[in-house]
This record gives sequence, structure tokens and C-alpha cells, in this order.
Amino acid sequence: MKGRVCMDRDEANTRLHSHLFTIRVWEEEIATDQSEWRGKVQLLTSGEVRYFREWGALVPLLLTLLTESELDVH
Repeated sequence: MKGRVCMDRDEANTRLHSHLFTIRVWEEEIATDQSEWRGKVQLLTSGEVRYFREWGALVPLLLTLLTESELDVH
């Protein structure tokens, strides 16, 4: 049929369990001739905001926000 969109089950489940984040990063001067990258993560569905100072903290932060989001739903 014209205009009809078909989705398989995996695609439908992916859409139901997806989350939208914004991630902002900036360089901040912490001393003369010394700076570091900092960041802000926001889960758009809840508005929850978290900040990070090291790249290695980004993935655990995302996982924490996802876990908290799932707990709020159930």
C-alpha cells in the first residue's frame, strides 16, 4: 500500500527503548597556560543534567542516566 511504513520487530523495540541526550563540551582555563575539557550531559526526556571533567567519566555517566531513567519508568 502506498504511504504505509513497515517496521520489523527489532526496529520497533529499538524505538521504544531509545533515549536522546545532548552532550556539550568546552575547554576551560584552570591556570595560566593550562586548560582542561569539561562537559555537560542532558537526558532530554527527563531534563536530568550531569557534568563531567574527564572523557573516561562520560560512558559511566550515560549508563547511570539510562539506569535511573529505566527505574523511573517502572
